[in-house]
Amino acid sequence: MGRGDVVDIAQQAAIHPASGDAMAARVPLIAIDPGQWRALAQRAIEPNGYYLPAWELAVSATARGRTEASALPAFDGTSSRLIGLMPVIPLWRALKIPLPALVSAHPYGTLCSPLIDRDAPIEAATQLLQRARGAGAHALVLNDVALDGAAMTVLRQVLTRDGLKPRVLSSYIRASLDATQDDETLLRDALGTKKLKELRRQRHRLEEHGPVTFDVARRPDEIGPALETFLQLEASGWKGKRGTALVQQAGDATFIRRAVPALAETAQCEIITLRAGTTPVAAGIVLRHQDRAFFFKLGIDEHFAKYSPGVQLTLELTRHLCADSSIASADSTASADHPMINPIWRGRFAVGDVLIPLRRHDPVVALIHAALAGLNAAHEGARHVVRRLRK
Repeated sequence: MGRGDVVDIAQQAAIHPASGDAMAARVPLIAIDPGQWRALAQRAIEPNGYYLPAWELAVSATARGRTEASALPAFDGTSSRLIGLMPVIPLWRALKIPLPALVSAHPYGTLCSPLIDRDAPIEAATQLLQRARGAGAHALVLNDVALDGAAMTVLRQVLTRDGLKPRVLSSYIRASLDATQDDETLLRDALGTKKLKELRRQRHRLEEHGPVTFDVARRPDEIGPALETFLQLEASGWKGKRGTALVQQAGDATFIRRAVPALAETAQCEIITLRAGTTPVAAGIVLRHQDRAFFFKLGIDEHFAKYSPGVQLTLELTRHLCADSSIASADSTASADHPMINPIWRGRFAVGDVLIPLRRHDPVVALIHAALAGLNAAHEGARHVVRRLRK
């Protein structure tokens, strides 16, 4: 295929302003009935705290670079019950690639596995793909999905049935917690007796600044002040120096201050805080969906860095989750080889970006794949240069 052919294909396939049918296939996220959305989340085949309506609607409303997401919805045969939901944005908006694909709307947390009804998984997955085709897309790009999770498994089954094969664009392994284990046994096996002894010594040193306490804010009336404590801690550290703390961007601050109290109303969010006396030294936000917890973000007071406050908080969170019979597992939502969480939470699962073709033998999909592969190579090259400069 010559360069001219590639250009012709790209121009012919480029998404033009959507027709009425295409607009019906992909709807504004705010058009999804929140009650139906919440009910679907309760029946979802795979938990994803970042696609709960209170969270994702807040992200889409104001979060920097993440606003005005659309949705591919799926309904049952009567068109009265929502059985699938995939928040998306066009590839052009996501990556400035002018090709007809839809990409996961990124919900701030690093998990974009779509919500699929466990009572009708094949029907839901089939409809989601049909909606994407109806919206004019030639491919879906699902970012940060659990590669072996239930949602991706069902999508793969439907694709295989239709003679289509998804392609993993990139992947990594991240840490998770098996919260069904005994907490002290788990921590001893993960860290070893010597490391735990050192952490206990650091905690005793921290107690010189006042009694060390671990608090969990759950109720709507208590979670607001706990959130402000977290935001202050996050902004006081390296994220604040880099300008990436939530409170430093008006849209991000508005999103988190809307999402956290809303999720607290349904017992799906809590804020954990470690204090030495009256001084907060570490805090974190934890989402809860079905039997899984999601460790969203951590903030520490770096004046106490020599006591490992982030590790101390994570040890207490581990004990807290293991003691909760309603939680079976926790997703760290951390990067690969995260130096703090990986040694403590020893469970592992694969997360990746997946290209899903929507038509057989479609040359446009090859163009999309090539463009994404080139972008990934450029990003990896840039990361390599940065690593060399930092040495």
